Amino acid sequence: MMIQKHPLLRLWLFLFLLVTALQVQAQAQKTKTDLAKLDAYYQKALKDWNVPGMAIAIVKDDSVIFAKGYGVRDLKKGGQVDANTVFGIASNTKAYTAAALGILVDEGKISWNDPVTKYLPYLQLYDPYVTQQLNIKDLLSHRVGYQTYSGDLLWYNTTYSRREILERAHYLKPVYGFRDGYGYSNLMFIAAGEVIEAVTGKTWEAFIKERFFTPLGMTRSYTSVNELAGKDNITTPHGFDKNGTPYPTMLTAWDNWNPAAGIFTSVAQDAQWLRLQLSRGTYKGKKVFSEEASRMMWTAHNPFPISKQAEAITPSTHFSAAGLGWMLSDYEGRKVVVHGGGHEGMNSRTVLVPEENLGIVILTNSMSSIMAPIANYTLDQLFGVQNGRDWSQFSLDNIAAAKKAQQEAQASVPHEKKRKSKPNLDIQAYAGTYTSTLYGDATITVQNGALVLQLVPAPNLGGKLTHWQHDIFDLEWKNKYALLTPTRVRFLIGEDGKVAEMRLDANNPDFHFDELEFSKVK
Repeated sequence: MMIQKHPLLRLWLFLFLLVTALQVQAQAQKTKTDLAKLDAYYQKALKDWNVPGMAIAIVKDDSVIFAKGYGVRDLKKGGQVDANTVFGIASNTKAYTAAALGILVDEGKISWNDPVTKYLPYLQLYDPYVTQQLNIKDLLSHRVGYQTYSGDLLWYNTTYSRREILERAHYLKPVYGFRDGYGYSNLMFIAAGEVIEAVTGKTWEAFIKERFFTPLGMTRSYTSVNELAGKDNITTPHGFDKNGTPYPTMLTAWDNWNPAAGIFTSVAQDAQWLRLQLSRGTYKGKKVFSEEASRMMWTAHNPFPISKQAEAITPSTHFSAAGLGWMLSDYEGRKVVVHGGGHEGMNSRTVLVPEENLGIVILTNSMSSIMAPIANYTLDQLFGVQNGRDWSQFSLDNIAAAKKAQQEAQASVPHEKKRKSKPNLDIQAYAGTYTSTLYGDATITVQNGALVLQLVPAPNLGGKLTHWQHDIFDLEWKNKYALLTPTRVRFLIGEDGKVAEMRLDANNPDFHFDELEFSKVK
């Protein structure tokens, strides 16, 4: 009645609604234009980085506004990648494991500060004090004291159970004080998965499916390579040969590491996970985990410094830290919640910007680092950053410059000529069983006149040795796994002139072969 009696009020309301409608229409058109620009950028980046296949989804305001695939599932067999193509998300799995523990906290079954030994009494680390003080939050924030990737050879291709892996972790040595540094730890997330099973009586896999996959409708999401058999639209991982050319490699079931990196899904499915996260634990009106749990996971539990180089690249970033299953920082005035994933031949990235209600997931079947620059460019476009950087080209230029500098440095070093030498001992003298307190046994046998290495806990890891010089041999891995790099086997001679120890020397960014200190069994 009031509006009908006041023509000016009616006019004001009409103009308000008109302006609002025009603003919504303009924003929708801008979003459409931004997405078209991003689509073209993604296609170009795929070619520039020589990535076989990739899929990307963007969530905004609880809606999936973009989901698309690029390239092929397999360079040899083909198959177009689409939004429903299944990839390994690797360490993006860690956020699922952290949220699973958050559910148990919500239900009063555990506390974030509970000592881990309350549930896993067999977990004994390098120091009794650390063992006693280690709590649930420590498992999820990379602050136990280990160097990054310490102990990962305990799960890689081995037959060890999760418990056996954690029992052997007792022999890992710290590189910094407890809660006094950062060292990325897959083993502690394996322990987190074991806590879930100890508390619920259900395997980590069963719990993830029941509490996340089912309520989120993620019917084509899996917790093991073994579940992919017979399924369609599954991507193939790809490694790089020595010339940087991608090649298809194999998927191996490493179920012992699943709580750290075992999930396989598509961007269309994982986008539902992003919606859950951005809604602070609620999906389509149903609470899966509490807002309190969300805030705990997105709190900085383990801050680490920003390097001068990182500051120069992104001056708008002022802090960086590990949350629980997430990494945290700020960018262009917004808090960013992020994690990456590196499976063998499949790299990925998840980015959340809570205050923008924005999420991005990028899955690839490549071991390149294309994901971070693509994510940064996407944020710039959706934030409306003026004169933003071409992050893809910037990263490629930096990689090329670093490679050139490395080549020049190598060229300046006098070329090491292979000396004409023979092994110091008879070939049979190197044969035998070698044991590592941390890892277990390895054998050296003589087959057809050549030495052959076999890592006993990992039936697929081993190969033929070719003499290089003195008591050092080049190892030709028998399986062409993408994560393996050139490796040498070095035998140490004791005071009695006999072989006493064995070492594996590899400049490998993912595995610390130097942790495997083998002594020959007499």
